[in-house]
Amino acid sequence: MKKLRVAVLFGGRSGEHDVSLMSARSVLNALDAARYETLQIGITLDGDWLTGTNVIEAFEKKDFQNLKRVIPPTQPSSPALYELRSTNHAETLQRIAEVDVFFPVLHGPFGEDGAMQGLFELANVAYVGAGVAGSAVGMDKGVFKDVMRAHQIPIVASALILRTEIERDLAAVIIKIENEIGGYPLFTKPANLGSSVGISKCNSRADLSEGLLEAARYDRRVIVEKGAGNVREIEVSVLGNEDPQTSVCGEVLPSREFYSYEAKYVDGASGLIIPAQLPEDVANQIRAYALRAYQAIDCAGMARADFFVEKETHKIYLNELNTLPGFTSISMYPKLWQASGLTYPQLVDRLIELALERKNQRDHTEYRRTV
Repeated sequence: MKKLRVAVLFGGRSGEHDVSLMSARSVLNALDAARYETLQIGITLDGDWLTGTNVIEAFEKKDFQNLKRVIPPTQPSSPALYELRSTNHAETLQRIAEVDVFFPVLHGPFGEDGAMQGLFELANVAYVGAGVAGSAVGMDKGVFKDVMRAHQIPIVASALILRTEIERDLAAVIIKIENEIGGYPLFTKPANLGSSVGISKCNSRADLSEGLLEAARYDRRVIVEKGAGNVREIEVSVLGNEDPQTSVCGEVLPSREFYSYEAKYVDGASGLIIPAQLPEDVANQIRAYALRAYQAIDCAGMARADFFVEKETHKIYLNELNTLPGFTSISMYPKLWQASGLTYPQLVDRLIELALERKNQRDHTEYRRTV
């Protein structure tokens, strides 16, 4: 049986570059060499696509001198990778490989937000994860919250602020936020980023001022959310295309005041309870909301749905839907599926199957008008 050639993409041009390397390392270790021929492609912070031998190690060491520049496919007539060679003051393209499935492990902008998915769609290649619309809506917290409100899925109170507003009159922005949302604590977040990069908890006007400026470093759109109070952080994994399934629920016990970047990836002290100890009706409602949100944005492949649940009332709020969740050895997404009976290698296999299934669906779509 012919092996599938799977190109694993990692790195990227976002603040989650290093997280991507950690996720990619785990994915590469899980790919069965008997079933797949793996091609490693790293994308630098400047956007260069590089391949070669031991690419993941080169990126971890930030030593790219022995890697080759590649050009991604853009045309359906030739969905192949090309090496860009420079000889005698001229650049030439050398075809190096056709790829059966692209597996992007690219968190954040230019990887998770629909940009990379648009490139894959132009080339008409199979790729793991959500399409352009699902990726873009899942990534943009402002648009996502509007879609959730339209589908009567409960979310915390929030406001969308533009960077230009912050630069023009920060004091007026703070008053606007207090009038629209209410009292503290508040959370400030870049609208298009993940892994808790750029997020601040704000307990005062001074905190809010700093938080807005910090979030605006990473995006031209900033989300400000009302702190949900005395809550538990519950997550559930979703897997599938037309008929998605949910995992058991899990609970995050942050090692810090909230589930920050450091709590997720640095200190390793955050706790996970899988399955979460919840009343059955509450757990079922969380999974139902996760499916509704997943289908509302036309998600595909995978997503991790993050919720807040009030400790006393069990009131549920959907926080976000992460369409390309972390795949590190300590990440919740694979751990939840493992607790639901799907091992890490089986999960990777299933995601590749779903990518091919989605490609088959696209191939059955007519794009030309026939008379």
